[in-house]
Amino acid sequence: MTNRVVLATYGRGIATLDPSPLPLYGLDIETDTTENGLDPAVAPVVSVAVVGQDQHIVLEGDESSLLLRLDATIASLPRGVLVTWNGAAFDLPFVAHRAYLCGIESGLQLWHDTNIRSRNEPLLGHPGSYRATWHGHRHLDGYRVFRADAGAVMHLPCGLKPMAKFVGLDPVEVDREQIHLLTDAERQAYVASDAEVTRELVIRRWATAKASIDDVSSLGPNQPFVPVCPPVSGSTETAAPTGAAPELVTQPQTIG
Repeated sequence: MTNRVVLATYGRGIATLDPSPLPLYGLDIETDTTENGLDPAVAPVVSVAVVGQDQHIVLEGDESSLLLRLDATIASLPRGVLVTWNGAAFDLPFVAHRAYLCGIESGLQLWHDTNIRSRNEPLLGHPGSYRATWHGHRHLDGYRVFRADAGAVMHLPCGLKPMAKFVGLDPVEVDREQIHLLTDAERQAYVASDAEVTRELVIRRWATAKASIDDVSSLGPNQPFVPVCPPVSGSTETAAPTGAAPELVTQPQTIG
């Protein structure tokens, strides 16, 4: 697959003006599901969407080139807030993990924060969830915003698709475990939809969501990212990752 940048055409009609002086950019990744799309040790990133008020970009192609162009794209955007859906536990550490394996330096910085609690098992090879910055952009995990209010108060499912449909949006839906079987057009529409819907959901809750922008000022200096080695398959020792949240399920989830 050659490296390319394509314009995402999904959902341009729902694009909403940024509600603050800081531009908001929806960010979503898709991974190769041929073997295990939830394991950054084996699954490359195959598609990334960045959607802002005036940006609708999908990056695809050779993974090393894709990650380099993603980092350059983030660096080129006016400083703002990168908005993800479960990005603290999945998208951002996945990108950092793959960049590490590809030998790529990027401006993505992660701080593991044990105060971010999760009902799900951490991403394979990781101790838990992260706060982040990326080339001066701050980060906001929309999933945690909705789980803390709509999910807790109204007992609603906080997956991206159920929440989007609950508020009247029409996200693109596919079988998340069959990303490798999608056509280029189907995959591009799907990742663009997720990024745009994520941004739109956060904008609709901006009055409360803005308080959840990652603050890394009290977390100390950033340390170079190095994946945690998971237990060897078949080993009788199952040491828990440092800072892992209680009530873990057996498989990691993307909540997308």
